[in-house]
Amino acid sequence: MPKSDGIIIGIDAGTSVLKAVAFELTGRQIASASARNRYEMGEDGSVTQSLGQTWSDCVSALRGLGEKVENLAARTAAIAVTGQGDGTWLVGSGNTPVDDAWLWLDARAAPTVTRLGATAANRARFEATGTGLNTCQQGTQLAHMDRFMPELLDRAETALHCKDWLYLNLTGVRATDPSEASFTFGNFRNRQYDEVVIDALGLQRRRSLLPDIIDGTQTSHPLTAEAAKAAGLLAGTPVSLGYVDMVMTALGAGVRTGGQNAACSTIGSTGVHMRAKAVPDVQLNDEGTGYVIALPIPGIVTQVQTNMGATINIDWLLRIAADLMSAGGSKVSYSDLIPRIDAWFAEARPTNLLYHPYISEAGERGAFVNAHARAGFTGLSTRHGFADMLRAVVEGLGMATRDCYAAMGDMPSELRITGGAARSSALRGSLSAAVKAPVRISDREEAGAAGVAMMAAVAIGAYQDMDSCIADWVTPLLGEAEAPDPKNAERYDRLFEAYKDVRQAIAPAWDKLAQH
Repeated sequence: MPKSDGIIIGIDAGTSVLKAVAFELTGRQIASASARNRYEMGEDGSVTQSLGQTWSDCVSALRGLGEKVENLAARTAAIAVTGQGDGTWLVGSGNTPVDDAWLWLDARAAPTVTRLGATAANRARFEATGTGLNTCQQGTQLAHMDRFMPELLDRAETALHCKDWLYLNLTGVRATDPSEASFTFGNFRNRQYDEVVIDALGLQRRRSLLPDIIDGTQTSHPLTAEAAKAAGLLAGTPVSLGYVDMVMTALGAGVRTGGQNAACSTIGSTGVHMRAKAVPDVQLNDEGTGYVIALPIPGIVTQVQTNMGATINIDWLLRIAADLMSAGGSKVSYSDLIPRIDAWFAEARPTNLLYHPYISEAGERGAFVNAHARAGFTGLSTRHGFADMLRAVVEGLGMATRDCYAAMGDMPSELRITGGAARSSALRGSLSAAVKAPVRISDREEAGAAGVAMMAAVAIGAYQDMDSCIADWVTPLLGEAEAPDPKNAERYDRLFEAYKDVRQAIAPAWDKLAQH
């Protein structure tokens, strides 16, 4: 099929929205359709999602895409699926759900994280996976279930992730990918399960729950007749199982271009900071935090640190301003103030005012882990006004980003930025100065769906390898490099030392405050 005629459908099942996106084989996005996800939150810290509803939403999105793209079924050369990471999607006899899925947001495994983190085996587990323990992960969730809800696991035959569940419905095959398999239960060096890790999690007796590992760039399975009928597509269409959505987004946004490994930061409600590295170059920190996640490129992984709070810090400050402005009688929404961020930032002159962006009720998990961490200004005086505070908040996101990259080694030589916040020149400049590297933004609208669609493009032979696919799908969409301001970079160097000093010194106070 000529590249101009063929279509690859990338499915990206995020936490909030499930999207189906159509791409030409050359990488041009044609159309997209979506369905909004629904999940339930309980007072016990549970956050769950219906497996049946998730599959129905996927079908709905594919049907919606068919309404937008003429002759979609006949033109579709391949389908690929990625989705929200971590979490636990249990499947039993006849591929039926055992219960609702535990999402990555579920907090019930917190005591199990504390217990496992204190064991002598945890460092060996971290050295193998490159990934710190947290409540998000399937490993800790399964360990928690095994201890407190064993009947769930007794009824289960396989433990899947979100994308794995959709792949099962599309192909009838129970499998997972190398990325989630290795950062949860395995070793990032060989991308296989690791008995040391499984033992450290206390899950050896549940070993049979772990599915086969397949790489979607090398292996695909045909769309079943049942799934094809439901989605309005053709039975037998090749389906690729993607890697976890985090690295698919990084791949689609340019974390690796021209064979070179850059860094990629996604600045949304949370901050996700990723560096593509050759396996021997991975540096694991003493704190045992972050992730190491395989990329669909031999010998290349992404090292990841994540902030619990990124743009939610700006949202918080703007909401306060909007409330005060509305008190005068004219209703002002915080969203009305977003276009003014860059102007306020420019109005404020550079000072020594610091802001630590730990506004999330969950504390912080990037560079260090502390559920009690809280936001705060340091250095406030009577000469500071609102614009100064806003500037400090934006610069605080730059400092937090630098903190995360420092936990992974040296600063990157170039930073690619994704997320809606990338449109702000103030934020781009702060990130650039903080890491002392040029920044680029990608015009790719749906980076996650594009990343997984690229895997399918390689799987069906449209491209020889991932790097040649990247040359068409990613590189042309990268904007011009924006160099850091030398004066700001020098100032951030000085401020960052103080930033680290404050967050280390104040930690005992956070713990005391949490007791009241």
